[in-house]
Amino acid sequence: MIAIIDYGVGNLFSLCRSLEAIGQTPVVTGDPAQLRQAPRLILPGVGAFADAAEKLRTTGLDQVILEEAQAGKPILGICLGMQLLFDESYEFGRCPGLGLIPGKVVPMAGVIPPDYKIPHIGWNALHFPQGEKHPLLASVQAGDCVYFVHSFWADGCGDACIATTEYGAELTAAVAHGKVMGCQFHPEKSGDVGLQILRTFCEEDW
Repeated sequence: MIAIIDYGVGNLFSLCRSLEAIGQTPVVTGDPAQLRQAPRLILPGVGAFADAAEKLRTTGLDQVILEEAQAGKPILGICLGMQLLFDESYEFGRCPGLGLIPGKVVPMAGVIPPDYKIPHIGWNALHFPQGEKHPLLASVQAGDCVYFVHSFWADGCGDACIATTEYGAELTAAVAHGKVMGCQFHPEKSGDVGLQILRTFCEEDW
């Protein structure tokens, strides 16, 4: 069973369908007991960082995520869900994150060329800055394309950055710190490449 954390942020339909397509039985839940019982967790999210962080705090799900991460449970953040894993965000002011991955979420404006559109929407290739691929991306080849929708990106990740993409600048595309992982792109909207990443997360013996 894969538990998708439901905290009122994000369209979960396509993620559920993608997990079902690879033979999983996803459960969408905000129930702490169910989340603790699940062997793996996915933290989705679309929208504003501060609003999402506040919803996690008011529901108490932030503490559940922190406790399960400390217990060694594999956790995958997607898009805004990935950004929430970081120390802090500077989206419309400073807001603390979960602090599970080092780094900060900052605007793309001023980093990418002024003639590049924001938000970054579309298919872009993945690259591996460390040379070796992280196990989450074992099925991915350098140059494989995935689907992005974002206006902010994670900076200062250090060795936690396991993939980048080029959009006028080298931007963080995927991260991992222990068993806590994240994709800035949407694997559930990234065709066969995305399905393979989800399959790896669900089936790998972390």
